[in-house]
Amino acid sequence: MAATDARPAPRPAARLSAREGVARQYDYWLTVYKRTWRGGVANSFATPLFYVLAMGVLLGGFIDADPDRLEGATSYLAFIVPGLVAAHAMTIAVSESTYPVMGAIKWHKTFFAQLATPLAVRDLVNAFLLFVVFRVASACAVFMLVLAPFGVFESWWGPVLAWVVQVLVGTAFATLAFGYSARLRSEEGFGLLFRLGVLPLTLFSGAFFPISNLGPVLEWVARLTPLWHGVSLSRMLCLDTVDWPLAALNAGVLVALCAIGWRWAVTGLDKRLEV
Repeated sequence: MAATDARPAPRPAARLSAREGVARQYDYWLTVYKRTWRGGVANSFATPLFYVLAMGVLLGGFIDADPDRLEGATSYLAFIVPGLVAAHAMTIAVSESTYPVMGAIKWHKTFFAQLATPLAVRDLVNAFLLFVVFRVASACAVFMLVLAPFGVFESWWGPVLAWVVQVLVGTAFATLAFGYSARLRSEEGFGLLFRLGVLPLTLFSGAFFPISNLGPVLEWVARLTPLWHGVSLSRMLCLDTVDWPLAALNAGVLVALCAIGWRWAVTGLDKRLEV
């Protein structure tokens, strides 16, 4: 007897609209969130508070607050806050788009079950990414609210736009991580992603210190990284020191990465599921 085929049964020819495809998965993702929201909420409150106290308040007390050296910030706390939130968005997005994606393909095969319905690969990717974006948006919103009493924002509108930027950062990294995870055959590759991708980006994309400290060559290398664009734009908005041409470049790069990453995710999952 032939081995059981893991691929889903043929689906109807009619294709759902993108909106309807996402809407049909609402109850599934609501069920998933009901099982995990407590841990997510606790982490969203605890992480920003500890980061602010340890890095901004305690460590920042030993650093001279020179606006010329801190990109316009009047304190190290004000300098580090926007970068920390942008890096936080990246970390959440990558974490939510690695093991869960592999699990849905390799272990519990959720994607195969969903494709046995009128849903298409595009619908699966859209719904998954929207859930990740929701996680990023809620976590970054809590982070920014926790930071507000510390007096690190120079305007009321800057943090709001910075939050939008942080969500954009999370979206870009979520799409790219999804595409990588969909093509990966073993979870061992995630260690490589976190050690050689997420960690260096967190440390050397301007979140903790100005990239000018890296020297001329490495400074331009840092400028080519996706996270730097998010950190730069988020910081300018929070400090009300917006360089509009640079801000347009930062935003354009992030939007382009979202579009490229979405295509990368869809083609990767389509090829992996062989539909």
